Amino acid sequence: MLRDPDAEILRLRTALRDLVALSTIPAAWVGREPSAIAAGLADVLAGSLYLDFAFVRLCDPRGGAPIEMTRGNAWKAFPEWLQRHLAVVGQLSRKEIIPDLGGAEPSRGIVIPIGINAEGGLVAAASNRTDFPTEIDQLLLSVAANHAATAFQSARLEQELRQARTELEIKVAERTAELRRAATYLAEAQRLSHTGSFGWMVSSGEIFWSEETFRIFDCDRATKPTVELVLQRVHPEDKVLVQQLLDRASRDGTDFDFEHRLLMPDGSIKYVHVVSHGMKDDLGNLEFVGSVMDVTAAKRAYREIQALQDQLQKENIVLREEIDNASMFEEIVGASPVLQHVLARIAKVAPTDSTVLITGETGTGKELIARAIHKRSQRSARAFVSVNCAATPPSLIASELFGHEKGAFTGALQRRLGRFELAEGGTIFLDEIGELPADTQIALLRVLQEREFERVGGTHTIRADVRVIAATNRDLNAAIAAGTFRKDLYYRLNVFPIESPPLRERQDDILLLVEYYIDRYASKAGKTIRSIETKTLELLKSYPWPGNIRELQNVIERSVILCDTETFSVDEAWLAREPIQTRLISQPLSDQLLTHEKDMIEAALAEASGRVSGPSGAAAKLGLPPSTLESKIRSLKISKHRFKPI
Repeated sequence: MLRDPDAEILRLRTALRDLVALSTIPAAWVGREPSAIAAGLADVLAGSLYLDFAFVRLCDPRGGAPIEMTRGNAWKAFPEWLQRHLAVVGQLSRKEIIPDLGGAEPSRGIVIPIGINAEGGLVAAASNRTDFPTEIDQLLLSVAANHAATAFQSARLEQELRQARTELEIKVAERTAELRRAATYLAEAQRLSHTGSFGWMVSSGEIFWSEETFRIFDCDRATKPTVELVLQRVHPEDKVLVQQLLDRASRDGTDFDFEHRLLMPDGSIKYVHVVSHGMKDDLGNLEFVGSVMDVTAAKRAYREIQALQDQLQKENIVLREEIDNASMFEEIVGASPVLQHVLARIAKVAPTDSTVLITGETGTGKELIARAIHKRSQRSARAFVSVNCAATPPSLIASELFGHEKGAFTGALQRRLGRFELAEGGTIFLDEIGELPADTQIALLRVLQEREFERVGGTHTIRADVRVIAATNRDLNAAIAAGTFRKDLYYRLNVFPIESPPLRERQDDILLLVEYYIDRYASKAGKTIRSIETKTLELLKSYPWPGNIRELQNVIERSVILCDTETFSVDEAWLAREPIQTRLISQPLSDQLLTHEKDMIEAALAEASGRVSGPSGAAAKLGLPPSTLESKIRSLKISKHRFKPI
């Protein structure tokens, strides 16, 4: 059928006009909300194309909720058909034309996807025109849909930009507030600690000061800091030093850390501690950043402390002189002439580094004498290490003294430091030195002669800066004659001999000792003892004390525990009255013991009913420490149990 040329021209003009009108729509949509864009598109389509029904769906590719708009009140069948398409919108890859919507009046429809598989949304339209949708209708719908999709995305982006801008402004405001708080806190911290900060651009000479630095230099905030201003404030006696340090730093870029004085305008003096670090900027220019601390108060406090220390030192000297005149070294209590002689020898030898050999009967306080020597020596601040040579098995004494390496012997699972290493710089006390095995005596002699030793199983030589104090209750001369003690070791140990007197030679000290131990043990027991029974005092003075001070101490402690009144008394039965042949230190076992040692020990055990320690034990009868006697019993394989009563 031939078309009317005039009608065709009119139709084309109308289509061109509608196309031009649609092309201007995006400009009107700039800055509009997405919902307004969808509504505007639906209105334009319904009005421009004379549609009975228009539907617009715009999707956000970033996952936002889609926006839908409907115009017109067309046949119900088309919306239902459209809902089915919306359910499978991802499968709509091209436009679809519906020739008959099946309504009361003939009606045609079209669905046009936006983007591939309708990811941008879709446009649906319906009209009762018999030629709908023409090519021009389809073109106009597609153009309008694409314009709307582009405007929709632009609106989404603008929304995101506005939101991002708002969030950025909030973060900037928060960060600015944080920086202001940090600056306030820093300024307050500098004020409280009297520590200012500074920067120095060497090339330009510019100097930057914090508020506290202005306060330290006592300068107005409007003052421009310069090197000349700093030097003006420096004390005249320190100016040359400060100038030299600044010249060297600006020349070599070296850090500086020094103290100097400031002479303030009012004539007062400040002490400042300056620390700075040099670095280079991006252009290679040298600059320094650092801190300046007002340490005037610390200097004053230091001078006051020095004055107090000097005063305390003077008082210490006075107190030490008073102690020198007193009759007590640690727990060495007494005023008898024989004890005063010992204390005088202690005072003489203590400041030296000489080796000391303390001899005396068991229980006379030889370790107390050793501790008194250490505490009055120049090594008093270091360790005092005590070793009982008789209490350690002979096979382990070398390891005990000098340590051992891992695997040196069975059971040496790891390296162990010896007592000499633990006493480095201090004093080592070797009690019962006469019990040392022969091989250990050789190692000890090397320490005394060469001041060095090796761990058991080791090859590395260890230097020993240790003072040696030894003690024994044996006659070492007799042991030398018997071949059990080395003569050269004896001479090395016996540089300065001190003999600890037995208690029977200190009758004048018994009352002092009794009162001292009563006070000590009564305090521990929470008891009050005001007097000593006269009979008890006479008994204590007349008793020979074969166990010496140790025996007296045990008797006092036992009596205090049992005392129920404020008057101290001792049960006479506790003091052994059987005749005991007192052995002087030069005859603890004599030559008879050296040759018939086993017989004498067994005889003493039989007399003591198998008991080793105590006033009536075998050790007291033989004049030996209980630990030494126990060691000899084991080495001689004596069964002490067979001497106990059945």
